[in-house]
Amino acid sequence: MKESDRKAGISVSASCGTSPQGSKADPPEIRNDAPCRLVRQERKTGGLTPSAFYIPHNLTPACCLRYDWTGWPTAGTALPPQTAAIAHDVAGLWKQDGLRLLEVHATPEKVQLLFSVTPQTSPVFFCTRVKGRLQHALRKKSAPVDFSRKVSFRSLGENITREVQGYLRKQVGKEGFADPRFEKVMRAFTVVCDNVALAAPSESNSGRYWYNLHLVLVVANRFRITNPEKLGQLRDAAFAVAAESGYRIAALSVMPDHVHMAVQGDIECSPEIIALAFQNGLARAAGCRVWQDGYYVGTFSEYDLDVIRRIAGES
Repeated sequence: MKESDRKAGISVSASCGTSPQGSKADPPEIRNDAPCRLVRQERKTGGLTPSAFYIPHNLTPACCLRYDWTGWPTAGTALPPQTAAIAHDVAGLWKQDGLRLLEVHATPEKVQLLFSVTPQTSPVFFCTRVKGRLQHALRKKSAPVDFSRKVSFRSLGENITREVQGYLRKQVGKEGFADPRFEKVMRAFTVVCDNVALAAPSESNSGRYWYNLHLVLVVANRFRITNPEKLGQLRDAAFAVAAESGYRIAALSVMPDHVHMAVQGDIECSPEIIALAFQNGLARAAGCRVWQDGYYVGTFSEYDLDVIRRIAGES
């Protein structure tokens, strides 16, 4: 694996981890008789209609998902001194929900909790379960707290937004294509949308959410798609999926044997749902089951995990 890939936290061939590298001589047969036709009701199911190419129990995903929750007590109140200890006591219950507690930082003014989560965990479910279990535990310890509706959710990773977007921008250049003419053609399939502000949160009645995902899909057996028309169909289908599903693509790079995306997700949708929406939508555009039985999905933000670790270490 190249050093640039290691820094970005993924290895495309290993992350989706299904098939070994196959021959790059013959691209898979991509038919043009099945355009991407998405309907709104697929939004919360990742396109899981009877004709879906990919469904959860047939996939082996790789992920690196970190969610951070910050809560504040209502005005005029304070959190008790034992809040951090109580949060650690609740860790076993959160683990049953697919949430593994990593870091705790608590003061009288706020509590901040960092978790590792499964791909099935949406931000809305996460915030509801973290707040509910902690509030219940505080009440049982005779230290009841009413949390403000001003909740903050943030997806975090080892890399920050600037690094992820820069990594996607450089995909064509770092590939080292032998033919400079083909490299020039491939640049049309890397798109950076400067109007998508990943640093801006999604606002809801329950708080503010920063929900950014790095998604990678890999062509089955690492075969290479070199037909510009087919690559263009995949690029356009990705934006069609995003428009239909309520997601926003900040950066996209369609390569001959894999696709990278930096996506701002719908807070009601889990990473799994979002990955399946793109996996199925792009497969319909290709007209065949083009991807490996897996995907990579990771979280990132304007801040990296070291910021949270440092805050927790000072508490």
